[in-house]
Amino acid sequence: MVSVEDVLKKLRAKARPDQLEGMARYAMVSEKRLGVSIPDLRKMAKEIGRDHELALKLWATGLQEGRILAAMIDRPEEVTEQQMEEWVKDINSWDVCDQVCMNLFEKISFAQKKIMEWSRREEEFVKRTAFSLIACLAWHDKEAPDEDFIRLLPVIKSGATDERNFVKKAVSWALRNIGKRNPHLNKAAMKAARDIQQIDSKAAQWVAAGAIRELESEAVQRRLRG
Repeated sequence: MVSVEDVLKKLRAKARPDQLEGMARYAMVSEKRLGVSIPDLRKMAKEIGRDHELALKLWATGLQEGRILAAMIDRPEEVTEQQMEEWVKDINSWDVCDQVCMNLFEKISFAQKKIMEWSRREEEFVKRTAFSLIACLAWHDKEAPDEDFIRLLPVIKSGATDERNFVKKAVSWALRNIGKRNPHLNKAAMKAARDIQQIDSKAAQWVAAGAIRELESEAVQRRLRG
C-alpha cells in the first residue's frame, strides 16, 4: 500500500522550482507548489492506481500538485457531497480547479446538482468550478443527452455578468464547449450567446463575442457537418 509520505517524496523528487515563475505568469498560484508537470502527475497516478483514502490524505497536504494528483486517483463512486464541498472551498488556483473537474468531479453522479448550487455561490473559485464542470462535461460526456446542456444555458447566462477573470473565462469555456457538441447544441448555444450579447455588461459582451466568433467559425462548422 502506497503511503502519503512515499508520494510526497516522489513529488519532491520531481519538483521543478525553476518552472514556478513561468506558472505564475499564467496566473497559477505559486504558493505550496513544487513545479511538477501534469504529464509527471499522470504517470504517478497510473502507477498508484485508484485509492480514495490516499486521495483524501494528499488533498489535506495543501500542495497544489498533491491536490491535482488526489483528483486523478480518487474513486468517483466513493466521493460524497461533503467531500466535494470541502474540496471546492480549498481550491485557489484555476489550473487545480480545472484538473479536479476533468479528472474527478465530472465523473460523479451528482455533478449536475453541484453545478446548480455552485453557480449561485459568490466565492470566485467555487463559482468557477461550476462553469469549468459544465465545460468538462460538455467536452467528455459523449453519452449525455442534449437536454442536459440545454437546461444549463440559463445558468451560463446568469453567470455571464461576473466580471472576475477566472469566472468569466470558465463561463465562456462552458458555452463554447456546449456549442461544439453537435449542430443542435451549436444553434442553442449561439442563441444563448446572442441573448447574452444584449446584456449591458462588459463581461457578458466578452463572453458572447468569444463564443459567437468560435461557434460560427468555419473550423467548428466544418467539424459539425462532418
